[in-house]
Amino acid sequence: MRIAVVTPLTGFLNDIADVVRLFYGEGSAVTEQEEHDALLEHSHRLDGTLWRESFSLTVGPKSLFMGMSAPAVEDGGLEEKRQLKRLIKRCCYQLLKRYTGRQPAWGSLTGIRPTRLYYQQLERGQTRAQARETLAELFDLTEEKLSLLDEILDAQSGLIARAISTCDLYVGIPFCTTRCAYCSFSSGEIGDGHLVEPYLAALYREMDACAALARELGLDTRIAYIGGGTPSSLSTAQLDGLLTHMEKRFGPFDELTVEAGRPDTLDEDKLRMLRDHPVTRISINPQTMNDATLERIGRAHTAAQTASCFELARRLGFDDINMDVIAALPGEDMAMFAHTLDAVRALGPDSLTVHTLAIKRSSRLHEQRYQQSEQDAARMVALGRKTAHEMGMRAYYLYRQKYMADNLENVGYARPGRYCRYNIDNMEETASVLALGAGGISKCVMRQEEKILRAPNIANIGQYIDRVDEMVARKREVFAQKAHQLAGLQREGEQA
Repeated sequence: MRIAVVTPLTGFLNDIADVVRLFYGEGSAVTEQEEHDALLEHSHRLDGTLWRESFSLTVGPKSLFMGMSAPAVEDGGLEEKRQLKRLIKRCCYQLLKRYTGRQPAWGSLTGIRPTRLYYQQLERGQTRAQARETLAELFDLTEEKLSLLDEILDAQSGLIARAISTCDLYVGIPFCTTRCAYCSFSSGEIGDGHLVEPYLAALYREMDACAALARELGLDTRIAYIGGGTPSSLSTAQLDGLLTHMEKRFGPFDELTVEAGRPDTLDEDKLRMLRDHPVTRISINPQTMNDATLERIGRAHTAAQTASCFELARRLGFDDINMDVIAALPGEDMAMFAHTLDAVRALGPDSLTVHTLAIKRSSRLHEQRYQQSEQDAARMVALGRKTAHEMGMRAYYLYRQKYMADNLENVGYARPGRYCRYNIDNMEETASVLALGAGGISKCVMRQEEKILRAPNIANIGQYIDRVDEMVARKREVFAQKAHQLAGLQREGEQA
């Protein structure tokens, strides 16, 4: 169904459209001027000290109405916008829920970090039980999702409160041997490799400058993550050189993850080289253990290669290995996804990330106009959670994306003691991040001001190479504010 959205508050148009997409999918929210099957009209007024919101949905000759009110917040700032947006979305959601008879997996939530809302309630003095009631009332969360959030908060206990000087390091390698059909990341096929050495030279220049910046500001960079793309698509010598350069500029590390990624990019020499460095965690990601699906989505390896590579890494002494799987891949049913989980369980990784397929606009699946089948997605995700629990793992972080099958989520599970600190920091945005390489987004967490400043690197590989000095300047400008905050805290400590 195509629903035309009309609102007097045009700044909230996209938020209303997000709610429509919860029920009807991508492309369902349109303007009044476009062809449509139904009309959704929003009305807003201030009645004394109350906001009064109402929505009417007209489908053919029939109309349905929903109204809600709440105390107005009139501070002219972020909190006013946040509370008004929440009321508008809630009213719209309740109308569409009544009309469709459906309850989306995450209720009215459209954001990517549901745990943040839970933490906000606790910071306001609520107990866990009170916070659960608030989330259920405000966002229509089910007991299943509330229990998942509880599980994550339990896992993160003691891992969130960090010094203000903490700053994680991310290094992006935007190359893959082939491009997966669902991929939307800023990565390119490595091809003949002609861009790799120029890219590494630019990356080292950025690394040198950012290491100097970190020393100047007193930033503590002890947690690092090399992602992509597929970092192991680099040659053994190139990846060895990258790790050596990182250690010299930023080490030592308490935690260092390398996304070894695809098994077709790994051999014994490369794995031994990684063991010679202080790499504490690697990912060997099958996505699926069904060969027909691997071929369909454009991955140049087999399930047998994944198992062989994993077993080799174990023999070489890697004791913290993550595996990723994706629910609702094209052509897969419950039996095929169950086969993947059984094969993963037989290997016994230390952590498991269960992704839900998301069809991003820049992916090949979107270009092919692939339509997701959402019938089994929720059952697959539930089976992923059950399997992780049977392996002795618990959920320790989650995030959500737009265009995900059945409005679901991605969840990281791990055995106790194997929770990846970088993943927690990144998803909860509790620590600043220096992100190096094409497409990296540095984050400067300003705790006192309760805001996050961002400095994005350009995603195009060629332009990144040509403009790397500009990327450094962006970081310096943003992190200068962090330096001011640190200096202020230091003065306060001296005065005390």
